[in-house]
Amino acid sequence: MKASQFLISTLRDAPADAEVVSHKLMMRAGFIKKLGAGVYTYMPMGLRVIRKVEAIVREEMNRAGAIECTMPVVQPGDLWRETGRFDKMGEELLRFKDRHDNDFVIQPTSEEVVTDIARQDFRSYKQLPKNLYQIQTKFRDERRPRFGLMRGREFIMKDAYSFDKDADGAKASYQNMAQAYRRIFDRFGLNYRAVAADSGAIGGDLSEEFQVIAATGEDAIVYCPESDYAANIEKAEALAPTQARPAASQPMQVTPTPGKSTCADVAELLNVPLQSTVKSLVLATDVLDEAGAVKGSEVWLLLVRGDHDMNEVKVGKVPGLNQGFRFATEEEIVDHFGTRPGYLGPINTRKPVRLVVDRDVAVMADWICGANEVDAHITGVNWGRDLPEPEVVADIRNIVEGDLSPCGKGKLAIERGIEIGHVFYLGTKYSKAMNATFLDVNGKTQFFEMGCYGIGVTRLPAAAIEQNHDERGMIWPESIAPFTVVICPIGMDRSEAVKAEATKLYETLLAAGVDVILDDRGERPGVMFADWELIGVPHRVVLSDRGIQAGECEYQFRRDAEAQKLPLAGMDAWLLEKLGR
Repeated sequence: MKASQFLISTLRDAPADAEVVSHKLMMRAGFIKKLGAGVYTYMPMGLRVIRKVEAIVREEMNRAGAIECTMPVVQPGDLWRETGRFDKMGEELLRFKDRHDNDFVIQPTSEEVVTDIARQDFRSYKQLPKNLYQIQTKFRDERRPRFGLMRGREFIMKDAYSFDKDADGAKASYQNMAQAYRRIFDRFGLNYRAVAADSGAIGGDLSEEFQVIAATGEDAIVYCPESDYAANIEKAEALAPTQARPAASQPMQVTPTPGKSTCADVAELLNVPLQSTVKSLVLATDVLDEAGAVKGSEVWLLLVRGDHDMNEVKVGKVPGLNQGFRFATEEEIVDHFGTRPGYLGPINTRKPVRLVVDRDVAVMADWICGANEVDAHITGVNWGRDLPEPEVVADIRNIVEGDLSPCGKGKLAIERGIEIGHVFYLGTKYSKAMNATFLDVNGKTQFFEMGCYGIGVTRLPAAAIEQNHDERGMIWPESIAPFTVVICPIGMDRSEAVKAEATKLYETLLAAGVDVILDDRGERPGVMFADWELIGVPHRVVLSDRGIQAGECEYQFRRDAEAQKLPLAGMDAWLLEKLGR
């Protein structure tokens, strides 16, 4: 490719609404152009990266035995009603009606469509296992799209769906995809972690995320440096407490704490460690009548240590709270505790509440909690003496750095990550909802065991930039760079020698299959170098009259601080060897 024939549209400054590095650099380098909130045009330079990502994904999916198809972007609403997701999915699902008043959705994912294919075409266990995948446009109506391609509304995703005859087969398909994902992300040349994850809105019980490590990542990743344990913050656990609860050593008493409504303030006032305080969190579950209308509520009190935070995903797995919960209103709190938030606790509540205790709190002695009266807390609280032993004890908190790892091999650390892939084992969640069945070896009807597997194709380049950039611009891994080599001839429009040598090197590399671009625009050296450093092409060769006369050229790897002078003779062979050609 010659630069004069390509579209290079770099900017000196990023638009004012570009917040993160990848968004700024992709806009400045002309990779994307904003069309609307969360909607972007993929310009030629950016599209080259996307196509390389797709090619690697496609090769590894095919290698893993998956079969490519393409499912419609626009899907019938009735299909989504079969699984209940037409109503349950929320406003992120873009719904609309056609001219005949039929409901349709813009696909954010395609479980319903692919399950419909399976129930029509996969009739016998002899046809299984099968894995269908697509690389297709998706749309999620994000309330607040931001960060460019990191959290846009329209995006490209690779989504795959496996169908098996039993749970063992489905788990084998899951592992096959998990290994394929590792090969894919290894080929991208990114620093990533595979972490245990919660299945979220899609459902299922076996789930793993692939996170690119980056300081600007939205997700917190928990890992043990001494083992392969890793999980996202929603799923991560610390080693369960093993110590016996200490014996009570203090009397229980109400202690004035005027104006101190937080655990941190109370600990400072009383000159005690924050770890000796207990935080009270009040939730509510709605009670429905036979017609499904709300007739009342049940109030829950959750206790976590003062230096810990509640984990809503873990709380959502507690029996009784797993069908949905909300934070209690101030009216409900005052009705049950007799006071406003800030001074709440489990002792002397006005009305009974359902108690859930974090497992760290369950082994505490002489702890401090709210007294259910303004400007007062209770000190010296002990289980068994001052209130009954807790009936419901669960892990309901976020881990903190330094917690003991559940693997037993060290302490947990936390780093930031950007999710670029996710694999789920779904079981029969969708096949049962859509009555998708096949005949087993005994001629009996069975529901498909399913898995689903996604990769954010357009999110991945943004994640790569967040991990690989400097003050000059992007630094692409070679596997997904828009071009592998750029040739920068200085004064090509004025020097036949420069033009001849540049053209010769360009044609040799091109013939060898190298993705090379020749900058024949006639720009000044500073402009050329700034453009290609911004764009992030890994290898740059500079040719000039002076260099040619000295029998030299300049080569610079994008991560290097300075260029090196190399002999012009044999430069093509040297570069091909460096590229592994």
